[in-house]
Amino acid sequence: MQDERFALLRPVRVGSVTLPNRVVMGSMHTGLECHPERFDELGRFYAERAKGGVGLIVTGGFAPNFAGRMKDEPGTLERPDQVEDHRKITDAVHAAGGRILLQILHAGRYGYHPAIVAPSAIKSPINRDMPRELDAEEVTQTIADYANTAMLAIAAGYDGVEVMGSEGYLISQFLATRTNARTDEWGGALENRARFPLSVVRAVREAIGPERILSYRISALELIDGGLNDEETQWLAGEVEKAGADCLSTGIGWHESTVPTIAGTVPHAAFAEATRRIRSVVSIPVTASNRINLPEDAERLVAEGTADLISMARPFLADAAFVNKLHDGKGDLINICIACNQACLDHYFTGQVISCLVNPRAAREGEFSDEPAPEAKRVAVVGGGVAGIAAALEAGRRGHHVTLYEAGREIGGQFTLAAQVPGKEDYGRAIESFRRQLSDAGIHVQTGSRVESAALGRENYDEVIVSTGVAPRHLDIPGADDPRVVGYTSILDGSVKAGKRVVIIGAGGIGHDVALTLALGEDHRSQTVAEFERRWGVGGQTVLPKPRRSVTILKRSPGAFGKTLGKSTGWILRKELKDLGVRQIGEVNYLKIDAEGLHIEVGGQVEVLPADTIVVCAGQTSVRALADDLEARGQSVHVIGGAKLAGELDAKRAIFEGAVTGNRI
Repeated sequence: MQDERFALLRPVRVGSVTLPNRVVMGSMHTGLECHPERFDELGRFYAERAKGGVGLIVTGGFAPNFAGRMKDEPGTLERPDQVEDHRKITDAVHAAGGRILLQILHAGRYGYHPAIVAPSAIKSPINRDMPRELDAEEVTQTIADYANTAMLAIAAGYDGVEVMGSEGYLISQFLATRTNARTDEWGGALENRARFPLSVVRAVREAIGPERILSYRISALELIDGGLNDEETQWLAGEVEKAGADCLSTGIGWHESTVPTIAGTVPHAAFAEATRRIRSVVSIPVTASNRINLPEDAERLVAEGTADLISMARPFLADAAFVNKLHDGKGDLINICIACNQACLDHYFTGQVISCLVNPRAAREGEFSDEPAPEAKRVAVVGGGVAGIAAALEAGRRGHHVTLYEAGREIGGQFTLAAQVPGKEDYGRAIESFRRQLSDAGIHVQTGSRVESAALGRENYDEVIVSTGVAPRHLDIPGADDPRVVGYTSILDGSVKAGKRVVIIGAGGIGHDVALTLALGEDHRSQTVAEFERRWGVGGQTVLPKPRRSVTILKRSPGAFGKTLGKSTGWILRKELKDLGVRQIGEVNYLKIDAEGLHIEVGGQVEVLPADTIVVCAGQTSVRALADDLEARGQSVHVIGGAKLAGELDAKRAIFEGAVTGNRI
């Protein structure tokens, strides 16, 4: 893409500021906002994206007061003595040529600490604590607190602020009848419920003056009962513009909504029409967001007039240079966000600093070097799964001469299998990007070649990285050699077509993925937006998919199914399997397989499960014979990924190990 040819890369006026392009790095919590002693890391993280060409950055949310915090730890900007710490962020971004807004977020009843407050004392279904109702004086003070934080943000060097008015936080709670049962001037009719957000916008506008950017994040779709409808949202958008906002950034859904909004199961740009409706009633720029991770989608939405700007958060974890690659005509080299949430949202929800599965450098910029290695070495990477790919790319970045060997016909390893699972189609796009990145980096890729230790020895490599992955563990019960028994790889690579009655042995992540794939049918394709809306009842009645097979999933361990699934995405997969009628049986003792089917014992009772196909998803073992042989020969060997530790397959760990190993050679 080039500036003059593509709408996405054209300048845009926001308030009194002209941005160089229409790409926004949207707000996301990094886990660093509560730690001023680590703001140098946060500044480095944002600066890397500014260097990468993004037009505007929005920070994770900072609370305007103590009660508004997200967690029971620091995370406010409310005192003048906090300003200097924030300059570590703004100075770094400005030195890199970027612009950055501070997001002001009052969590309301979504805060995870004892001091939470809300418009009314109505408990959130995703929070164990009951909020205390704000009295009228506290409401007025909270508005003043927003303005105070905005003023301090400008003093700290931010180019403006964004008022978080969506996703179910305090401002949403004032607007929705679901959470606002007040009978004073802050409740009742919509005009009264909207008094709080509009007062906030006016107060913030006065605090920052006319030259700074004021963005308001508005819920384009609430996706909950008792939220604003389209007509009310459009009215609110117009009133927010009148109150002084320079632009509207759209948010989708409340956190307690039962509709997925940013997981891989959501179609690309699924909520763009809601953005279009808002844009039709205001004259200020409107930003689209949620599940926009491909450059062609972002370009289309701007070119067709659906949105003026495009907000992407996780895609800038995956690739800090997203925009520069477009400018340089290298959009095919963009590292694609796969919407897995494993190292971003799941990290945040489990108290870890966020990063990115496909880009471990994210929020760890200080741990990696871009300097040429002291000596350019000859490096062999054996195994073209994602661990090997990451190792090869990082070693190549340091100036080493790298050859990547892959025994199969294509690189990608387990990622290639994952790409066959419904909702994980972007994994295939990521592999294609990796392939092009390897070519662009000048890394020699040799596929269809199972290399032996003797051959590596003859090449006199200085370093060998072994990423030979895993092999599925075989079933060890009488009858396990029955032709109906197959491994999960045969199902996902399409070499075996399952019958109508399927039993799956093993209920880890792979078992759940295989269950979904078989229940929906191997020919299942990505959902259209209309199909997704019907499936999840967006704007109408829910229409559940019809299962293509009878599927039963088994496990030896006690407890609920899906405990190892992602914190932010596991609920979706569990619900999909439930809606598809997948039977789940735990605490199973496997007895034998015969003509009748799979014999199991549960709670002392024997049951026979008739099956046309029995799929084994019972774990993996490391494939490391090559590494052992090389070490015996005295070769310098680095073992990474599944070859190092099979366990529960973990692409996040594998890619991280590969990247660190390749970068440190």
